[in-house]
Amino acid sequence: MTVNKIQNGSSCTLSVKGRLDTVTAPALEAEIAKITDADSLVIDFKELEYISSAGLRVLLATHKNFVKKGGLTITNPNETVNDVFEVTGFNDILVIK
Repeated sequence: MTVNKIQNGSSCTLSVKGRLDTVTAPALEAEIAKITDADSLVIDFKELEYISSAGLRVLLATHKNFVKKGGLTITNPNETVNDVFEVTGFNDILVIK
């Protein structure tokens, strides 16, 4: 998994490529923890191939932190990732575009 970060004022965008699973979720969590000066976070999943429950846990914790600020938005999930969001009910919790 690779993560690219773009900071734009009080908003930050992370583009995630590869697989978000038990092995890689701690790396994404560490990248998100470094974001201390952003009010809103966008995570672009255009190039994310797969997400596991470990990845969902990171998203849930991130949502809880950013909902107090400007919010968390997930963009561009592919059909496979979107299916996981639907089955788990995450599409009712997260803002997904």
